Order: sequence, then C-alpha cells, then structure tokens
Amino acid sequence: MSLSLYDVSVPAFSRGLDVLSHLLDKGVAYADEQGLDHSVLIAGRLAPDMYTLTGQVQSASDAAKFGAARLAAITPPSFPDTETSVDELRSRILKTQDFLRSVSPESMEGDEEREIVIRPGGRELKFTARDYLRGFVLPNFYFHLTTAYGILRNQGVPLGKMDYLRGF
Repeated sequence: MSLSLYDVSVPAFSRGLDVLSHLLDKGVAYADEQGLDHSVLIAGRLAPDMYTLTGQVQSASDAAKFGAARLAAITPPSFPDTETSVDELRSRILKTQDFLRSVSPESMEGDEEREIVIRPGGRELKFTARDYLRGFVLPNFYFHLTTAYGILRNQGVPLGKMDYLRGF
C-alpha cells in the first residue's frame, strides 16, 4: 500500500499542532514558575529579523491549513493574525485542528500530479501536488514548529527532544 497525499499531510500537521500546543503549555508553566509575564514569552524571537513566537504559531497554523486546503482543492478558513495572548494562540491551533478534521482523505485521492500555484513574496511558484507537499509545505510547517521550539528553549523553557518528538 502506498502513502497518499492525505496520509503524509493531515496527520503530520495534526501531530505537529499537538506538539506546538504542548510546547506552549510548557512555556506557560515555566513563565508562571519564574514569575514572567506571558507576553514576554510570546514576543520572544531568535533574531531581530525573524518572527516572534506568536508569528511562528500563526505561520505553522497557516502552513497546515493552506497546505491541506491546497492539496484538497478546497477553500481554507480565514484566520486574521490578531493573537496577542497564549490563550488566543491556543484557540488558533484548535481552530486549525478543527479544519484539518474536516478534510477527507478522498478529497486528495488521485491528485498527486495536479498543479498547485502559490505566490509567496510576489513570486509565482508552480508545483505538482506531490512536489508541493514534499518540497514546500512540509518543510515550511516544520520550520515554524522547530523555530517555535527554539524560541522557547532560548527563553529558558526546559524543553527536550522528546517534547518535540512527543507521542513516540
């Protein structure tokens, strides 16, 4: 049996978003123990020209919802980037997970060669659905998930590899 576009995308996005929620929970527990305001936590970044933790969560959410929607050829929900608290970030993750649960395996069946066109930063990029998944959306999703982990680690949150590999 071969893996479908669905098998490689939606479960990976769902699992990664579960990890992201876990990382936020650990960050909040650490901030509370240290007497740190949560706003300091979510404003953290690794470099001045990189997104904050808030931006990383928003971007991971966007990668998951746009990725699944493009692969299924459906319209994604619109989530404005207005989160200013950990609770709002958690809510965004939950809304993204709700959307992912609405995507059926059948919606991606047999579409590996369908063209997907995206326009990041004003450039036009064309992919087959298979190449979009393998070469763009999964690396992008994991970049933002990993960077969120790095931001929290950099702020002193006691995270380890098993926090990232949660569930295995």
